[in-house]
Amino acid sequence: MNAIDFTPLYRSTVGFDRLASLLDNAMQQNTGNGYPPYDIESVDENQYTITLALAGFTEDDLDIQTERGVLTIRGKQADEKSGHYLHRGIAKRAFEKKFQLADHVEITQAQLVNGLLSISLVKEVPESMKPKRISIGGADRSNSVDKDRVATEEKLAVA
Repeated sequence: MNAIDFTPLYRSTVGFDRLASLLDNAMQQNTGNGYPPYDIESVDENQYTITLALAGFTEDDLDIQTERGVLTIRGKQADEKSGHYLHRGIAKRAFEKKFQLADHVEITQAQLVNGLLSISLVKEVPESMKPKRISIGGADRSNSVDKDRVATEEKLAVA
């Protein structure tokens, strides 16, 4: 697979190293492994759910961790030596799935119900990073001065 040259991006931007790194890593990842199957759902503007189909796995077989903005889900079942299978179509192999999380995305809960692992995530942008309306001090003062002048003129006209 051809790598993308991010040199022009580095020449005209500051602080976007992580974005270029994310894109570069996404281009290099092996997309051939689809196990276990999963869905990513946007529940609301800032709420998401990742659902993995994990037939036969229990809570004790799973490990869920976040570190440096990466959600890692690992699964490994104890080896079962009993039984003679004529066909074995239920995958019970170990796996590791990684999801890159955006800034300020936190996991709120994880549940394993009927073989589906659901991980709820929410994006909580801090107040300091939310847009703020900035009033222009000069315009507000001139408006109040104009209102005072009009009120004074009206009083003089009445008298």
